[in-house]
Amino acid sequence: MSVLHPPEPHLAQPRLPRPRAAVAADIDELIRLLGRLLGPPSGSGSGGAPAPYRATGPEQERAWRESYRRWLGKWLEAEDGPVLVVVVREPATGCSDPGRRKLLACATAVVDERAPSPVCLSGRAGWIQSVVVDPAARGQGLGTAIVRYALRRLKDQGADEVFLQTTPEANRLYRRAGFAPTGEDLLFKVLDTPLDPTAKETSR
Repeated sequence: MSVLHPPEPHLAQPRLPRPRAAVAADIDELIRLLGRLLGPPSGSGSGGAPAPYRATGPEQERAWRESYRRWLGKWLEAEDGPVLVVVVREPATGCSDPGRRKLLACATAVVDERAPSPVCLSGRAGWIQSVVVDPAARGQGLGTAIVRYALRRLKDQGADEVFLQTTPEANRLYRRAGFAPTGEDLLFKVLDTPLDPTAKETSR
């Protein structure tokens, strides 16, 4: 004899907050979240940007935060500028003040004028930078959501191609969004460091 059991009740998944353009009320939280990427490493396995991009101590950390605050103040006020900062804030749960709610994720999208190429005849290239998801909010699809939002906005601004830097940990996220390796190495140099006199100059 078989017994017909009633179906298990369906538990609706909470709807994730949608990405949006950052506003002035987001600045403090943006600095906190970006600090995970650009601040001094907190130990092994801390992830984030490669070592050359990180602050190396409290003085450099303080200078970066002050400069970043000024930079945000400039671009968040520009309606049609080449810079878009994308954020996702935690849902309002009894707190109507957005400035008191944590940012869950952020990314920066920039439109750059470059020399035209066969796949970018307009010369307008997009860059996606500084993608950070708060550790407590990972695994919910927020990284994918903000990257897709940034791609749509870059396309709206006339970009024909988009570049980004990635780490092995984030590679799958960007591959799912359609990014592919260029086969080129990304090199880094701080301009106040001297040229290497022993380096041989080569052309591609």
